[in-house]
Amino acid sequence: MLPFVIRSRNSSPKHNRLDEKLTLNQFFDCHYFPHAKASKRQPKHDWSVYNTHIRLQLGDYLLVDLHNPMLDIWVREQVLSGLKRSTINKHIHLMNRMLNLARHWTFIPLQSQHQQNIKKLAVGDHTQRFLSNEEIDRLIASSRTISHPFFYHIIRLFLLTGARHGELRLAKWQDIDLHKREWTVPRSKNGRARRIILSTSAITVFNDVRQTAERLMLPTQPTDYAIINPHTHTAYHSYYTAWFKVRAAADLQGLRIHDLRHTFASVLINKGVSIYEVQTLLGHSSVQMTQRYAHLAPDTLQQRTELVGEIIESI
Repeated sequence: MLPFVIRSRNSSPKHNRLDEKLTLNQFFDCHYFPHAKASKRQPKHDWSVYNTHIRLQLGDYLLVDLHNPMLDIWVREQVLSGLKRSTINKHIHLMNRMLNLARHWTFIPLQSQHQQNIKKLAVGDHTQRFLSNEEIDRLIASSRTISHPFFYHIIRLFLLTGARHGELRLAKWQDIDLHKREWTVPRSKNGRARRIILSTSAITVFNDVRQTAERLMLPTQPTDYAIINPHTHTAYHSYYTAWFKVRAAADLQGLRIHDLRHTFASVLINKGVSIYEVQTLLGHSSVQMTQRYAHLAPDTLQQRTELVGEIIESI
């Protein structure tokens, strides 16, 4: 007697996706990118990287044929073209993510010695840049020289709050409580909400921002963006055009907007603020992320060791 087998209605033999001969382009367009749009905050970045650095180079190859020698050549050609290693690593990250999902969805074998994830390139330690007082003065003065109606306020807010570019760009008035002296970021880089404590100076700048918006007859309701583009009446797409002009006028070549966040942290550390307090103010999820600033205050650390010396010597 044959063993009894329970089958669901309309059951059929299990479909084996390994039999599907998809090209990398077909996999990206039909499977990966729809998934990215549903699961990632900014899928357009993956779309841009793929179309610029992967589609023409590897897209016509079958997914199952993308073996490591071919992928290594793809990486090497990017290095020889002069791309920064940190940029290439972002492309490698996307390729590895696609390969991992292809394995998870059984389009390629779960384990294959010929199709392992690509190792990222060594980039060395990132050089942190912190502005001196004189450089800060130059940058703020230069921000007054361009026609952007808000950029003087924007530069000051970056320096006074340590906010990230996207956090300030997307801030709405409903997120900013000047009475409680708090600015709530609904969703920060790590995916969680965070609180930015506002100094008296930062509150003054936000009041200046509101006055500028009202002078330009721009909306300032709770649901409106705090820094609003007069032409589109919505948030600016980015601040980079104005930033490059101000940076050049201040003779600060290579300075990044993110370096203003580093400067905020370095000022605190050099004034004796603890690493743990700086971690909270920056919204870092772990103290290890903040530890990069620990070397900034050798004089402060020397003073702390003197406290121990005074106690020991007095015994």
